[in-house]
Amino acid sequence: VQLQASGGGVVQAGGSLRLSCAASTDAFRGAAMGWFRQAPGKEREVVATITWSVSMITYADSVKGRFTISRDNSENTVYLQMNSLKPDDTAVYYCAVRPYGVSTYKYWGQGTLVTVSS
Repeated sequence: VQLQASGGGVVQAGGSLRLSCAASTDAFRGAAMGWFRQAPGKEREVVATITWSVSMITYADSVKGRFTISRDNSENTVYLQMNSLKPDDTAVYYCAVRPYGVSTYKYWGQGTLVTVSS
């Protein structure tokens, strides 16, 4: 199982970034996908999740209205569009896979750093 996250970088407050996570087919098919983040000195937290059929999407309260999760099942890729970024959004962002029939996120990407300057 391989997950490759990309799209992180440095952006000013109020700016936008789009994260991408490409997964190997055996991991992606039927799976729910999630974006998580971990800021320095803090615990990892869930940012957004999306099911295979896109029937259920969830967001952390802190990003609602600013972030949008989406997926392209034909490309085995999940995206996180981040708008109106704030310094508090600074973190390493991870994508993860919750395989079909499994209750937890089992596979994790390597993370991509997002830095929002004030």
